[in-house]
Amino acid sequence: MERSKFGKLGVILATAGSAVGLGNVWRFPYMTGENGGAAFILIYIGCMFLLGIPGMISEFIVGRHAGTNAARAYDTLSNGRPWKFVGYLGILTSTLILGFYAVVAGWCLQYLYASLMTHLNGNADYVVNYFASFSANPWKPCVWAVSFIVLTHLVVVRGVRAGIERASNLLMPALLILLIVLVVASCMLPGAGKGIEFLLKPDFSKLTGRVFLEALGQSFFSLSLGTACLCTYSSYFSKQTNLLGSASQIALLDTFIAILAGLMIFPAAFSVGVSPGQGPSLIFITLPNVFNEAFAAVPVLGYFIAIMFYALLVFAALTSTISMHEIGTAFFHEELNWPRSKAAWIMTGVCSTIAVLCALSFGACPQIQLFGMSLLDLLDSLTANVMLPLGSLLTCLFVGWYIPRQVVRDQFTNWGTLRGRFLGVYLLAVRYVCPLCIILIFLHRFGVI
Repeated sequence: MERSKFGKLGVILATAGSAVGLGNVWRFPYMTGENGGAAFILIYIGCMFLLGIPGMISEFIVGRHAGTNAARAYDTLSNGRPWKFVGYLGILTSTLILGFYAVVAGWCLQYLYASLMTHLNGNADYVVNYFASFSANPWKPCVWAVSFIVLTHLVVVRGVRAGIERASNLLMPALLILLIVLVVASCMLPGAGKGIEFLLKPDFSKLTGRVFLEALGQSFFSLSLGTACLCTYSSYFSKQTNLLGSASQIALLDTFIAILAGLMIFPAAFSVGVSPGQGPSLIFITLPNVFNEAFAAVPVLGYFIAIMFYALLVFAALTSTISMHEIGTAFFHEELNWPRSKAAWIMTGVCSTIAVLCALSFGACPQIQLFGMSLLDLLDSLTANVMLPLGSLLTCLFVGWYIPRQVVRDQFTNWGTLRGRFLGVYLLAVRYVCPLCIILIFLHRFGVI
């Protein structure tokens, strides 16, 4: 039976949705503000051309040419040689990420519920204690994490067109609308100009080699390179899909959303004299206090702003978890010949088990550790610092040096129907520039440079 294919709009929205996640809301804005504002954004865009777009195209080529799940795609193109394990590495990586990512996504669901029920109203100490109390609860974080995975399951089990594409066509526009509304509300607050300046004013004095490496790393992780997500999704691309054009549009949309997130967060934070922190403290401790203070004069407005913000986070997380779930579901469905519903439930069960263990080790059962770290922190570090860069490095080497040049040319030019004027530039990037960039990311992550 012929595999389902994304529609033209689905290609962009579904694949961009896989890249847009919680990191766009807090990590990119914070890094931009701390590393030169608009100067950092310019470097980041340059890194997208150096690594992001060529890396995406490489996974697109493997996925669309093989037209199957990631494991079989690499196996097909390598003729059974060890390169096939790159696909298995991507599937394992995405499964581990979905397991711990669902914990944080579950926190977003809890905070959406708490905002709806006005449980977050109170002084700063109350909000801090609220997160500490919730994360240490023995069952609440587990229930919300599993609930998020089940929500993801309900989309994926419906298939590519009726499930993933339809959900993406609804979630991505909704995410953009919510984001724009929140940006407008934030930028109208008294003193918001300081936050806008913090984000967008170029400060070239802060530009160093470390800033370049941070921008390089952000461009890499923001686009989900190395997870087998892009390879899996591109197996649903049609022969008419322009790989270079699609990669460029996805990178542009991902960057645009990240910048909008900064325009949402920083003006509100600076309007009440708060310097945003990094990580969970920003989303779950700092911002609830910001909403309470910034909109104190009109509490009902603050109420709706908080609801929209956490709905935004849920939408952003869901577009990412759908793609990660689909990677394993497609593998079980096609490699083991299981019905799609059974394959999806197996993936849901595996990831739910990981999520529960991560939630408990982070809060109620801190004794559940490996190498002196909670499981959540360990899996985060292992995937981000080792598995993702390794998978992407091997993919670039595989596409650049191993698979036949004619396969690359056919995919890049849609079998000669496109001019392919940038094919030479792409080959230079994927063979030399991308591997060098990924090695630099490796070294920077481990503190060598």
